[in-house]
Amino acid sequence: MRGLYVIRYLSPFFSGKSGWMFLTRAKKMSCLRKCPKRSESEEMAFQDHLRKVAQENGKRLGLEGDPDLQFLLAGGNLVKIRSSSWQKARFYRLNEDCKTILPKSQKLFKKNPTFSLDDIDSLRLGRQSEGLNKHTDPGEADKCFSIIFKGKKKNLDLMAGSSEEAKKWVNGLEKVMSNLHNLSREQKSENWLINCMRKADKNRDNKMTLKELKHFLRQINIEMDDRYAEDLFNKCDTSNSGTLEDTEIKHFYDLLTHRQEIDVIYEKYAQTEGQMSDKDLLNFLLNEQREQVTMPHALKLIEKYELDETAKERECMTKDGFMMYMHKEDGSILNPEHKRVYQDMSRPLNQYYISSSHNTYLLEDQLKGPSSTEAYIKALMKSCRCVELDCWDGPNGEPVIYHGYTLTSKILFKDVMKAIKEYAFKTSEYPVILSLENHCTVEQQQVMTHHMVSILGDALLTKPLGNRMPDNFPSPQELKGKFLIKGKRLNKLDTAFSSNSTVDEDTVSEEDEAAEATDDGQKSKKKKSKMKLAKELSDIVIYCKSVHFHGFEHSKDNQAFYEMSSFKESKAFGLAQNSGTSYIHHNMDKLSRIYPAGSRTDSSNYNPVPMWNVGCQIVALNFQTPSKEMHLNQGRFLPNGFCGYVLKPEFQRDPSSQFDPNTLTNGPWLKKKTFHVMVISGQQLPKVNKEKNNSIVDPLVRVEIHGVPADNASKETQYIENNGFNPTWNERFQFDIHVPELALVQFVVEDYDSASHNDFVGQYCLPLTSVQSGYRHVPLLTKRGDVICSAGLFVHVMLIDAQKA
Repeated sequence: MRGLYVIRYLSPFFSGKSGWMFLTRAKKMSCLRKCPKRSESEEMAFQDHLRKVAQENGKRLGLEGDPDLQFLLAGGNLVKIRSSSWQKARFYRLNEDCKTILPKSQKLFKKNPTFSLDDIDSLRLGRQSEGLNKHTDPGEADKCFSIIFKGKKKNLDLMAGSSEEAKKWVNGLEKVMSNLHNLSREQKSENWLINCMRKADKNRDNKMTLKELKHFLRQINIEMDDRYAEDLFNKCDTSNSGTLEDTEIKHFYDLLTHRQEIDVIYEKYAQTEGQMSDKDLLNFLLNEQREQVTMPHALKLIEKYELDETAKERECMTKDGFMMYMHKEDGSILNPEHKRVYQDMSRPLNQYYISSSHNTYLLEDQLKGPSSTEAYIKALMKSCRCVELDCWDGPNGEPVIYHGYTLTSKILFKDVMKAIKEYAFKTSEYPVILSLENHCTVEQQQVMTHHMVSILGDALLTKPLGNRMPDNFPSPQELKGKFLIKGKRLNKLDTAFSSNSTVDEDTVSEEDEAAEATDDGQKSKKKKSKMKLAKELSDIVIYCKSVHFHGFEHSKDNQAFYEMSSFKESKAFGLAQNSGTSYIHHNMDKLSRIYPAGSRTDSSNYNPVPMWNVGCQIVALNFQTPSKEMHLNQGRFLPNGFCGYVLKPEFQRDPSSQFDPNTLTNGPWLKKKTFHVMVISGQQLPKVNKEKNNSIVDPLVRVEIHGVPADNASKETQYIENNGFNPTWNERFQFDIHVPELALVQFVVEDYDSASHNDFVGQYCLPLTSVQSGYRHVPLLTKRGDVICSAGLFVHVMLIDAQKA
């Protein structure tokens, strides 16, 4: 059945004499320059074959005959824009693989590198990038669009000939990307393998020699013994021609991608004439996956994943259907119910962890790095719900944002407001807090206020909800689509309900995070103790009034619920270590914001876990810096629909709680569990050094628990030498968990190096409470948090009560 499955999806790749020719399509233009000129009939046959390949790939994506796809395949001229003076015509088209784009320069011998749709983060129609904003005319906005790439790759700013053409490019690409994303992991893996085969066919003769086979194996991250490689080659070379072609390549593919561990599981439970009946499947779900489900659910899975119609009629699941199930969200380690907003969103705002960014305007370090509206967009699109704005007086009466006393570049405050307005609620509808670090004169504060009011409009919260003075925060549900300003306020909030809102004094104490770091790392000039505050700006600070922290007792006796403090990491860690319970109770009534020390000139991050352990809500990190700390942040906010809000555990919200993460006593937080992990295998792990073809990874997997100090632990497998394609470990670990509601589990894959630090390969982090037990696939993410399409781990996990261990 697996053979039928592969043929069904890869038939255009292995059909007829020209079956291998499709592998050259992504390099078609370079091929035409290198290969002998084809005759007219040969060219017609070649173009006909390419059309068939594109048709089959479109069918596989569910886009057969789709006009948007046909538009992309035909391609068209676009103007690539780098500056006001560098704007050049390029021909762009989607290749027949329906996965890569080929730009063609007008220069005859210029190299035209393709780029993959997998590398695209998003598309933006209009002048929605800094480059297009600066270098194009506002009147041509409807012709413009930007391709935003993952990682550090620069945006591709383009202009079409008409607004209709621009829309077709954006709509078509978004449609193809969406359908590619919805392919199963196995289908994605097949695409990746086929692409590697194309690269291995050096002489482009549509055949694979033993030498090319070895090259291909290195491409897919396997260093195979020469004798074993030769045996594998001879086993597939049934024609004894000394090369593999067509069905022989298909046979080789099947041998290479065979998953013995899946076979063992399937055969154990397939007790009905060699197949898995609905009863067999239910038995598997109850006993192995530990899911509390009934027969209707098993039948639903068969209907959802089974490919064979005859098996469906018999209410059975074949091995292909089982493989499909294992690769989709039902077989993922993340509970699919947690991929949507499933928590109660009607609790007061301070009862949630809130995904938060520090120095949001920066793309790189905080000494010389560029400031950009792009940084805000990236953070907001990752569901960050609290962004920081360091505001300073700018030229021509316009406030600017940058990292004060440093060489970071400056951006206009109003441009940031426009970007925030446009992108704040695209991935999450819940409220966004704008954390102001205000260093402006009163005049420019008034300009700031004008921009916020005029640009954000009704979405800006300018008065408390309701008709009377509140005694608690509203909920994320009540604040959907709203912006909250965090900053200084001249008077109490109850004056918002009074006809007399005059103030006795127009100055407030100044807090200045930006002054902690200068361009030479030395202490900056002495901070001012007082600053003037514009009443207009003061009045729009509602639920997040910044005040200085004088101690927990002082806060309890003197602070209103809407008055919040910011804590530098060193201060916050000291309080968490020495006064954990008091800190938790402080955060039951008020909001706390934690920010990195100014000495982190490289924009590195602190560990956010101890801050969450004591209930701090706004744990701000440098989103622009890929780091372990950001991996933990991504894991913390992965569930609940990745909406940027996660409800804190009950024991961090109950006023009677005496929880202290550092000294565990009996209480509702103590739910001792045993977490069993078996790391079984890995699939298609990426090369660490893609430039070196001979660089093969020696992968190991480290399983880490991050939570209260008693739960922190780390265990790792042995490394597998020279195999990143299908390494097998079969190693078991056991972790004792005391407070599972605060624990995160992280799977880290590294390339072992005996002479230096191991290299990072991929990772995945999620809360322990979101883990599905049983046999599960674990996706892997890059250092920047993007999915590595074909890579993953296969594990068996169980979280059970410690008494039953």
